[in-house]
Amino acid sequence: MKILIDMNLSPDWVAVFQRYNILSVHWSTIGNPREKDAIIMEWARTNGYIVFTHHLDFGTLLAATGADTPSVIQVRTQDILPNSIENLVILALNQFESLLESGALVTIDQAQSRVRILPIRRE
Repeated sequence: MKILIDMNLSPDWVAVFQRYNILSVHWSTIGNPREKDAIIMEWARTNGYIVFTHHLDFGTLLAATGADTPSVIQVRTQDILPNSIENLVILALNQFESLLESGALVTIDQAQSRVRILPIRRE
């Protein structure tokens, strides 16, 4: 599993994922911090990464385009620092690992984590 951490999340997440033997990179180390979400998504797709974000825009992009990759993990909590939600994120990664590998949108909040298989179909 490889995770691309979006600009709206702390670079401290890299060390968190490293503790769990998960390869990750923060967007600030590989791309323009002001880059459009579509470019970030394309980089993740091309390089086999899962996008980890606090923005809802990535889920919207998946729905609008009908794309089946890359997978996206979106955090929907107020406090997005690793020391507050590390356990929630790691639990969701473990719970949905196989779905993330094949294409999924995982939403994490304090109450529960939810998953939608990609592509997202309009109903």
